Amino acid sequence: MNMTAQQLRHGAVATPADPAGTETDRLPLIRQYLRIALRWRYVILAAVVGCFLVGLISTLLMTPQYTANTIIAISRESSNVTDIQGVERETSTADQEFYQTQYGLLQSRSLSERVANQLRLVDDPAFYERFGYASEAPAFRQVNGRYLAQGRTTRLRKAGEILLANVAIKPTRLSRLVTIAFTSRDASFSAQVANAWADNFIQSNLERKIQATSYGRDLLQRQLTLQKERLDQSQRQLVNYASAEQIINLPAQSSNGTTTSERSLVADDLATLNAALSQATAERIQAEARFQQAGSAGASTEALQNAAINSLRQRRAELAADYQRLMVQFEPGYPAAQAIKSQIDQLDRSITREETRVSGSLQAGYRQAQERERALTAKVNELKQGYLDLRRRSIQYNIYQQEVDTNRALYDGLLQRFKEIGVAGGVGVNNTSVVDTADVPQKPSSPKLLINLLISLLAGLGLGALLAFALEQMDEAIADPAEFERLFGVPLLGTVPKVEDSTPKQALLDPRSDMFDAYLAVQTSLAFTTEHGVPRSLMVTSTQPAEGKSTTSLALAATLARARRKVILIDGDMRSPSVHLLGGVSHDRGLSNFLAGEDDVASLTFSMADLGFTAMSAGPIPPNAAELLAGNRLSLLIERLLQDYDHVVIDSPPVMGLADAPLIASRVEGVVWVTQAQGARSALVKTALRRLAGVNARIFGGVLTKFDARKAHYGYGYGYNYGYTYGRDGKKA
Repeated sequence: MNMTAQQLRHGAVATPADPAGTETDRLPLIRQYLRIALRWRYVILAAVVGCFLVGLISTLLMTPQYTANTIIAISRESSNVTDIQGVERETSTADQEFYQTQYGLLQSRSLSERVANQLRLVDDPAFYERFGYASEAPAFRQVNGRYLAQGRTTRLRKAGEILLANVAIKPTRLSRLVTIAFTSRDASFSAQVANAWADNFIQSNLERKIQATSYGRDLLQRQLTLQKERLDQSQRQLVNYASAEQIINLPAQSSNGTTTSERSLVADDLATLNAALSQATAERIQAEARFQQAGSAGASTEALQNAAINSLRQRRAELAADYQRLMVQFEPGYPAAQAIKSQIDQLDRSITREETRVSGSLQAGYRQAQERERALTAKVNELKQGYLDLRRRSIQYNIYQQEVDTNRALYDGLLQRFKEIGVAGGVGVNNTSVVDTADVPQKPSSPKLLINLLISLLAGLGLGALLAFALEQMDEAIADPAEFERLFGVPLLGTVPKVEDSTPKQALLDPRSDMFDAYLAVQTSLAFTTEHGVPRSLMVTSTQPAEGKSTTSLALAATLARARRKVILIDGDMRSPSVHLLGGVSHDRGLSNFLAGEDDVASLTFSMADLGFTAMSAGPIPPNAAELLAGNRLSLLIERLLQDYDHVVIDSPPVMGLADAPLIASRVEGVVWVTQAQGARSALVKTALRRLAGVNARIFGGVLTKFDARKAHYGYGYGYNYGYTYGRDGKKA
């Protein structure tokens, strides 16, 4: 059972309008997939077997293909025979674009056409036949077994496409090695093409470098000629302007004799005179200082340092000493004293004359220094004006000079690069080499039987899974009891197995039958749906006819009767009655009579003694059963029957298309819903349940009938193999 006893006892029955709690009851995803796979296992098995056979047959029918591999090494930089770079830029260590470019070149159309030309495949009909290519184009038309020369371009392009379609470039990860693999049905041809592919790639790489160098040399040569003309023109322009403007520049020499920037003649003169002026100014200042110092006689430094004056002063000092000694003994009038005095006076006059001469000499030197300074200042000012005028005239000269320098630098750079490219282009070193040449393969590379069969099995499993999921989505029939409550929001009261070897009535008469046990379980579940146990009045209905509702009604009445309950079964389907057939009576009198106004209930019933309960047929088929059910006579009938019976079970018509079932459902205590396994679509069942929910009918639960666990293949043991063991005397063991 899918519902606990406590839920059933308190009437906690979910309705389609309120499917609460269904998410928590959902099975895990893996189990759902497993159930789908088990249900559609034959479809999956058929897909697997079909794909396996297709893979096996196609593999056996395939033509063996042989793959030859040539391994080459591509270096980022070629060996530097010289230290001079070529035209192409050398790539850095982290430059991954270089290798991607090389891989693209290995798969270029020009390389494939070059290989086709070298191997003479363009005009070889066997080559096109080997790869199954045939065309009615004029380029492939043969005359005497040979192609015409007019369509060679078209054939060359097609041959290159064929080679490209069968070649594979496989770089080895984290290395400089690249494998060139070619596949064809001819082993020797595959090796030949793989080796030719590597050789032509190396050759084309070298030619591309030489071509780039040659192009660079031609371009540089043209640029050199043009630059030489520009340099000559700019030099002539500079010389003409210097002659016209009288601009004379002399090359300046550095200390080591190398020539540096030029200097003008005026600038040199100005610098020289300015240095002389600075010297003259310094000399004038010195002369002025000496002259001012010599303002007082004998006070000048020159006078003190003069040898003649110092000699005279020494002589005077000696005479003055002698005179002072005589004055100690004699009077000034003493002749000897007078003679000495006369000499002293003569020496004083000589000293004065010498000091005057020295002072005049200082004044003359000072005036001479002033005149020299004044003359140099005037000449420097004159040169300054000339230099400023030269600067104004040198603006355009400097522009011409800069143009000459620029043109000379460009010319020298181009000339140097032209010489370097000439040297680098003549070396011809390639950065690609063959590591392993392709040998003729001894075993075919394809087809590989085991791999193809494995792929076929995987494809079959995938196809089978897709078909299973597609069929599962399209199949809306109820096949799994566990999905009942999740889909419809009502509890599952029980599952009834499909009976094939006997009638339902015969199965119910046998207490050892699986059907009897199943309905006994349904009755047990009903005992927990209300507080007073099994509902006293209930209706059994289904979505559409022939789903087992009449059998369920009969079974519930029989199991309740076996439980010593007084039960009456009413055939409520007045459009297609069936209960009277089980009782072996006619339906001349029954439910329709009471609904039409007859009150004698006892005369409308009949006994089903073999099953132990009373039944009421549907009665004569009325013109409109819904009008009879719409009145209050049905409620009155149920009320009167419950006075004499413990339970009233009504076999109701199907819900879809009729108004009878909702009318009956509104009169009884609740409804038991019957659904056939693999029967009505789930969408139709949900619609029918919504109709009952619209009249506030209480649905106790559902019964899944005609369930075949072997066909469902869910592995939950829904086959009722557990039962009682009976002895030879028929008693239960």
